[in-house]
Amino acid sequence: MRPNIVFIMADDHAAHAVGAYGSKINETPHIDRIAAGGALLENCFCTNSLCAPSRATILTGTYNHVNGVQTLSTEFDNRQLVFPELLRRAGYQTALVGKWHLGHGPEHDPRGFDYWEVVPGQGRYRDPVFIGMDGTEQVRPGYCTNIITDLAVDWLDQRDPQRPFCLLVHHKAPHRNWEPDDKHRDMYVDDVAVPGSFDDDHSGHAAAARAARMRVDRDLTANDIKEMLPPHLDPDEAALWTYQRYIKDYLRCVASVDDNVGRLLDYLDEHGLTDDTIVVYTSDQGFFLGDHGWYDKRFMYEESLRMPFLIRYPAEIPAGSTTNALAMNVDFAQTFLDYADVPADSRMQGRSLRPLLRGEDADDWRQSVYYRYWEHDDDEHHVWAHYGVRTHDHKLVYYYADGLGLPGTSTTAQEPEWELFDLRADPWEMRSVYDDPAYARIRAALVEELARVQRECGDLPWQPPAPVSG
Repeated sequence: MRPNIVFIMADDHAAHAVGAYGSKINETPHIDRIAAGGALLENCFCTNSLCAPSRATILTGTYNHVNGVQTLSTEFDNRQLVFPELLRRAGYQTALVGKWHLGHGPEHDPRGFDYWEVVPGQGRYRDPVFIGMDGTEQVRPGYCTNIITDLAVDWLDQRDPQRPFCLLVHHKAPHRNWEPDDKHRDMYVDDVAVPGSFDDDHSGHAAAARAARMRVDRDLTANDIKEMLPPHLDPDEAALWTYQRYIKDYLRCVASVDDNVGRLLDYLDEHGLTDDTIVVYTSDQGFFLGDHGWYDKRFMYEESLRMPFLIRYPAEIPAGSTTNALAMNVDFAQTFLDYADVPADSRMQGRSLRPLLRGEDADDWRQSVYYRYWEHDDDEHHVWAHYGVRTHDHKLVYYYADGLGLPGTSTTAQEPEWELFDLRADPWEMRSVYDDPAYARIRAALVEELARVQRECGDLPWQPPAPVSG
């Protein structure tokens, strides 16, 4: 019998704000239930830390230069084949509720689903508008995270119990501007711990880090913080005051997501579906929680690059297992199809994670991941375009700093620059060692690996300049 699939995805939920990943600032008992009953990927990464591009990659199993969604302004062409459509052709019932964020209208709306109801754009936390399959809009009173789960449960109640199903539950939370529900509004009375890199002045980074405009102490708005900064605070005190207002609301939104994950897991238990259902919890990318002094994502630094990925399937995945293999969001589509015994589309560029999750050795598994951020120097965040490669031990980043004429990018280019980080010696990525003669051999090997993975996935930008010798 083919397994059912429940794919739960939050927006901007950093792995280091998940209990099962060792969070020091919050608890997520229901999300952790998935890992306790299944597996946790220690090293899961996105190919582009931005909402729409990541979602396009997850649906199609392709990199952004293939699926065409490189920035927030490049909408999804829904003629592309997505994994729910392949499941539907194989007899699955398919549904999507919640966030879409890939454009709207006949050329961009969800395709491959028997039922969908989504929020336009980012959606609202309170009394959100939903768009239905017939194109009509409806305001649904209440809190968005709860409503999305209500819609998911309603669809499960109405499905054909004789056929397998694939349900995508895509939450808006905890996306900016972090509006908690009434139940969790008063959580976190005490101050939340400050990350060790909070005071980073980026002197150890490329100029791109200093040019970015997403510092907690400077760039959050009154709409984000929801209070006026008290007078007479010195700069350090003001930074900490702002951080506490940001992080507490963020974590309160996460708490609501966690409660609603629990609702879905309880539904599966109560209806005898747990043993036959794959449940995945993930986010569309990582997020800076004061790390390096930042909020938001976009950069290839770890907190932004890393995604949570927890999966439970009692029929096959050992409970409480982990793997440190390098996984990517481009792998998700082929993984779901593999479990359903449905052939992947030839266009897909990932690999099924199923052998790793079974505990099998995979000697030919990838030893590096490729990343590319295209939305160069956008009007708000000003993060420069870059690409790079990450291995288990090192990370090489090249800021080519050019929008290439893509929608949503700046017409101004900057001087290209490199970064290299030793992830073992410097896990917080505080100091680039690109120019350190001691890393000359590693640097050369990583430049070669970057060129190799670009050829492998078919993303062939102009050749970067040769690295400076030690």
